[in-house]
Amino acid sequence: MVTSTQALFLGFMAALVVERLVELVLSNRNAARAFARGGVETGQRHYRFMVVFHTLFLVACVAEVFGLRRGFPGAWGWAALAGAVLAQGLRYWAIATLGDRWNSRIIVVPGLAPVTGGPYRFLRHPNYVAVVLELACVPLIHGAWWTALVFSVGNAALLYVRIRAEEAALGEVYAQAFSHRPRFIPEVPRG
Repeated sequence: MVTSTQALFLGFMAALVVERLVELVLSNRNAARAFARGGVETGQRHYRFMVVFHTLFLVACVAEVFGLRRGFPGAWGWAALAGAVLAQGLRYWAIATLGDRWNSRIIVVPGLAPVTGGPYRFLRHPNYVAVVLELACVPLIHGAWWTALVFSVGNAALLYVRIRAEEAALGEVYAQAFSHRPRFIPEVPRG
């Protein structure tokens, strides 16, 4: 028998799946625009792995909650939900700031200056901060701590590869624009 909190969690996960599908459509549209402007893609090998990894994450969240009969952890679950919602807000702030330049692949259009507004004023990789927060928090909403642990560790390895590839592709202009911004921990400018 499915509990009311499990049903709500399943609804939340279904909403995340729909959100990812909408993001995929947006990403593909923006990637096509980038290619039309002369964009060059790198990082294709790890991108395939990243897609599978994030798909498995969504499945693992549900599988652990239902397969291991994880209960709603009360205050910890509410805190995890708040973290997951915060992650979504940060993700969409980054996406909105990048506009039609956002996509889930590494495509660099020659001659475009890096985007330094929005959350990029405070750190280099706000979308990746959102992903880190999401992978830790979403499973913990309903006590799926194994999923949170395994996918957080896997994501750290994936981000190590991804960020190196992305920063190398963006080159010297990016390095100069972001040389004083931290990668993950926001730093609020003074004055």
